[in-house]
Amino acid sequence: MPSRSLFRLAVAGSAATLAAAGAVSLAPSAQAVSSSVVISEVYGGGGNSGAVHNSDFVELYNLSGTPVDLNGWSVQYWSANGTTAQRTPLSGTVAPATSFLVKEASGANTSATPLPTPDVVGTIPMSASGGRVAIVDPSGKVVDLLGWGSASTAEGSPAAATSNPTSVARTSTCTDTDNNSVDFAVGSPSPRNSAAGQQDCSPTPPDDGTVATVAQIQGSSHTSPLAGTKVKDVEGVVTAVKSSGFWIQSLTPDGDDSTSEGIYVFTRTAPTVKAGDKVSVVGTVAEYRPGGSGGTTNLTTTEIDGPTVTVTGTAALPAPVVLGVDRVAPQQTIFAGDPGNIELPGVPFEPAQNAIDFNESMEGMRLALKDARAVGPTNTRYGETPVVPGQNVDAVNSPRGGVVYSSYAHPNAMRLILNDSLVKGQIGAANVGDVFSGTTTGVLDYSFANYTLVATDPGMLTDNGLQREVTASPRGNEMAVATFNVENLAPSDPAEKYSRLAGQIVTNLKSPDILALEEIQDNSGSRNDGTVDSTATSDTLIAAIKAAGGPAYEAKWVNPNNLTDGGQPGGNIRQVFLFRTDRGVWFVDKPGATANTSTDVVGTGRGTSLTQSPGRIDVGNAAWDNSRKPLVGQFSYNDRSVFVIANHFASKGGDDPLFGRFQQPVRGSEAQRHSQAQVVRGFVDKLLAADPNANVIVLGDINDFEFSRTSDILVGSGSSALTDLPRTLPARERYTYVFQGNSQVLDHILLSRNLVRTMANKRYSYDIVHTNAEFHDQDSDHDPQVVRLPVQVTR
Repeated sequence: MPSRSLFRLAVAGSAATLAAAGAVSLAPSAQAVSSSVVISEVYGGGGNSGAVHNSDFVELYNLSGTPVDLNGWSVQYWSANGTTAQRTPLSGTVAPATSFLVKEASGANTSATPLPTPDVVGTIPMSASGGRVAIVDPSGKVVDLLGWGSASTAEGSPAAATSNPTSVARTSTCTDTDNNSVDFAVGSPSPRNSAAGQQDCSPTPPDDGTVATVAQIQGSSHTSPLAGTKVKDVEGVVTAVKSSGFWIQSLTPDGDDSTSEGIYVFTRTAPTVKAGDKVSVVGTVAEYRPGGSGGTTNLTTTEIDGPTVTVTGTAALPAPVVLGVDRVAPQQTIFAGDPGNIELPGVPFEPAQNAIDFNESMEGMRLALKDARAVGPTNTRYGETPVVPGQNVDAVNSPRGGVVYSSYAHPNAMRLILNDSLVKGQIGAANVGDVFSGTTTGVLDYSFANYTLVATDPGMLTDNGLQREVTASPRGNEMAVATFNVENLAPSDPAEKYSRLAGQIVTNLKSPDILALEEIQDNSGSRNDGTVDSTATSDTLIAAIKAAGGPAYEAKWVNPNNLTDGGQPGGNIRQVFLFRTDRGVWFVDKPGATANTSTDVVGTGRGTSLTQSPGRIDVGNAAWDNSRKPLVGQFSYNDRSVFVIANHFASKGGDDPLFGRFQQPVRGSEAQRHSQAQVVRGFVDKLLAADPNANVIVLGDINDFEFSRTSDILVGSGSSALTDLPRTLPARERYTYVFQGNSQVLDHILLSRNLVRTMANKRYSYDIVHTNAEFHDQDSDHDPQVVRLPVQVTR
């Protein structure tokens, strides 16, 4: 699962009191605006590529009427989210209405312009994009503080982010309102030292705000037309309250469906208002970009920061918009076209055509779903369930209640993530197909790259009776071959996980003859202690299978090098073959493989074999950097060789989210999978060149869809083409994994021509056995799958 940690890119805060003048943390505390020395400009791109100046600098300004002695003072710098400061001691005097230049670290770009002669020289290397700078007097008091970019602390809200050629500077050097986002702007660096003399400066008159409605703040776009503006007399009724703020909704809507009537008011600490309070709000409009999964690829949500809230009465809550009834989301289009960053000005905003715009047009409003259907299992750790409305959902629905991700053009665009954070204990744990009977009401939010319905009044969870599937037993003339990602199985896992996995293998998979397992961790699990062997893990699972009434499996694998194959750090996951000799399956053991050796194909015709079995394929190829190498084994089956290649391709981590700000989403991770598929396909071609009738099975967690280019590469073409078994199923049955409400294929079994053509009259049986992905109490996040092959494999 992705990390659930959050960071705020639009943060309300005040200057801090420092415990000492050295390296300390910034703990929020109240402070009046500075009446003496302030930070007037900060530049962190000095000496970088494209920099204007060759050094970073901090410029101070004395806005008082008397000279200020800086001896004992310091400039201190923190990274955007750092807790330890770097310090430059100050000395000398700054005259009234005069600047004071502090030079910091220089960069490698010597062609950039040198600074004017600095008044003090320091060595701090500052970020080119964001951080925190404070002026600290001899007593340890913060005289002034600037947070910019993604700074976690600031006066008011952080100023905008900078880049190599830009600095952040006061719009008026003698104006300090204690709100960095208001006082500072990004522009070209303009350093001034004390020799530059006095500056004429007229303080900017205080801004008491612009009168605005919620709809005017939200606008018809993904970002507010009033972002960074102080607003006042923003009226509405409180609809829901959380620990750091509350939502309000206008009682006088503008009648335009493209402008939301709801907004979040960020108070930072627990608010004192309650649902039903009518309020008038003064504050600064900001765009908050949530962190966690998606990070900077997430959309922002519009909010009011640093608010002053006045309760003016009480009112009934506005009736919620009932999705699927009052308004129907575009069914299969998140965003049409390829605009790039949809938050940029000029990108069309079309709620009637694009689901991402449709949801944005109701951000912060009260919504409702009637008989909402769970299309993903509840993540019980975070209280989240993907749901769709109970009406007007036009999609490829699975027979078991999910929505199938059938092509890049057809994601589940109408889904929302139902969140229970405000109604803990009132929403049960759902499986796919379960229904929240009646009306589920909440407020529309956005987090972790998904639109979220924060429930305030949930419907009644109704069990749809979903059962774990059980496949058929192989007949006497069939060999069963299966693949199963067991999700970071380690000896430290509880006995219950082993027992439940064993039960799935024995009962649901009917103890297949050959079982390729993915994500088997080493003997010390995720502890990073150099261990690479996994005997304890596989032995524990084999014992659990036998205890569950299954056969005595044998295991084969190749240990990887430490920390080279990706996955959970220290876990050293690998593929492992389990096989049962009691049904006539034998492993052709050709020892000698190591993490650094590659097996190869030797011989021809029925004499085709491997140099090492088990072995790994082309281990030095860059395609396998920080990723699992394929495991190939040669099995003997009814006196015929069967070559099985177990795979676990690179993950999809780092791809743009479907509901992110970049459209169409960039799937950057697939380039490595394409390379991996080419390597595996090349090895298959070697086997088929040696023996066109070779029995080859390619299987495992390919981490890509059946309609993907990755799968196309594996399949190949012509007489050597493989048959990708998920593609042989009806579209509504093609899924092995459920992610954020999309039922999708990640796991595959592919067969060579000989294993397909010899079954024209005795068809193979293929089954994706749904035992995990749809269930909230899953033992793995993947479903296993199995193919049963007739014994009569002839030449």
